[in-house]
Amino acid sequence: MTVNDDSFTDWKNREEIAESMIPLIGNLHREQDVTILLHSRSLVNKSVVSILKTHRFARQIAGEELSVTETLPFLKALTTLDLGPSQIDIGMLAATYRADERRLSVEEFTAEAVAGATGDNKIERREARDVVLYGFGRIGRLLARLLIEKAGSGNGLRLRAIVVREGGAQDIVKRASLLRRDSIHGQFQGTITVDEASGTIVANGNEIKMIYANDPSEVDYTAYGIKDAILIDNTGRWRDRAGLSQHLRPGVDKVVLTAPGKGDVLNVVHGVNHETIKPDERILSCASCTTNAIVPPLKAMADEYGVLRGHVETVHSFTNDQNLLDNYHKSDRRGRSAPLNMVITETGAASAVAKALPELDARITGSSIRVPVPDVSIAILSLRLARETTRDEVLEYLRNVSLTSPLKRQIDFTNAPDAVSSDFIGSRHASIVDAGATKVEGDDAILYLWYDNEFGYSCQVVRVVQHVSGVEYPTFPVPVA
Repeated sequence: MTVNDDSFTDWKNREEIAESMIPLIGNLHREQDVTILLHSRSLVNKSVVSILKTHRFARQIAGEELSVTETLPFLKALTTLDLGPSQIDIGMLAATYRADERRLSVEEFTAEAVAGATGDNKIERREARDVVLYGFGRIGRLLARLLIEKAGSGNGLRLRAIVVREGGAQDIVKRASLLRRDSIHGQFQGTITVDEASGTIVANGNEIKMIYANDPSEVDYTAYGIKDAILIDNTGRWRDRAGLSQHLRPGVDKVVLTAPGKGDVLNVVHGVNHETIKPDERILSCASCTTNAIVPPLKAMADEYGVLRGHVETVHSFTNDQNLLDNYHKSDRRGRSAPLNMVITETGAASAVAKALPELDARITGSSIRVPVPDVSIAILSLRLARETTRDEVLEYLRNVSLTSPLKRQIDFTNAPDAVSSDFIGSRHASIVDAGATKVEGDDAILYLWYDNEFGYSCQVVRVVQHVSGVEYPTFPVPVA
């Protein structure tokens, strides 16, 4: 047998193992509301090749071998336990088991590591929480995709309605088509049908009512059977408490804004300050995509090295706020053609840091350039640290943060030498540290942070909604603080 034959045989064996994992992952998700992760990446509804690629990527960033042959025993062990709703990272289980010196069996170690999700510690399944989308643009449609995806277990969040201004003939058909096909994010994973007579979109069995209204005051959500809903305003039309309070109509309990909030509206970056949300808070903001991209790594660096001051320069993909061709715009420069120019503009991300990370006693400044790409941006974070360090130390620290810390869902890490922006389309992290571009000299550090300003941000929004709705299930093994 040749070397090539050996490689091919190994691949086929790993394919067979990955295929055997799919029904185990699916049953845990549907029957026990358990989401199986691999280093923060969900394996639910993934193909054989996707499972293998996720293992391969985990090996790359972890620097150690990790294959399906190692993770399958932990997955099998989980199927024997009476688990409650939770997220369980089999990559972390494999890594911590390898470092454990007690010589426990896989079954014993797994039962101990996820004990918080079993027995008296097990939380009960909760009723699905109604969600309403107010607006159905770029972020609204990605939120719809995520909410439909997360409804697979029949619990958690349930998208009940979408509120828009009617656009004319076949409005619902055209909006369903935009949900079905996306030029950047690809095809919707599943099936979508439209019932024009009832004004309903059915996506993967989820019935979603299309409500037409020009103003929040026109809608009584209880008329559609909606109760205690979380309404996500992704229009950006209102940003202060008075404006957003208009959404607190019959059937709506809380309002979440997908833009920076003004005044006393709490700006939340999941993973950093979401625990500060008070149970009785009814209006909050998820800040901006750039704020979500820079605050988690800024917190990580401040925790380990201290930060005296910093500057963030964002090189941001163009958005619908800009003009396709030169035309009037209320803002300076944004009226110039977005796909033809680099456009200097302002960013509120730097000033928003103080709202999400008030304990950071450092001045952070910021500026932004819009560039002719439709999605994925990069933030260049230049920091003066409180102590000197080395590039290798910073990279090793951030790599570990991305794998084992409470910020591992927010911060990703890549050491791919030829990474470019399109590689990060569809990333579910708030930002991705580019190891190859990182620069450190003494107490100066420059981090290059990629982020999918559409999808990664939408994932952060959904995490906040899950938290305030009470369906953000615990993750095991518990990340190291």
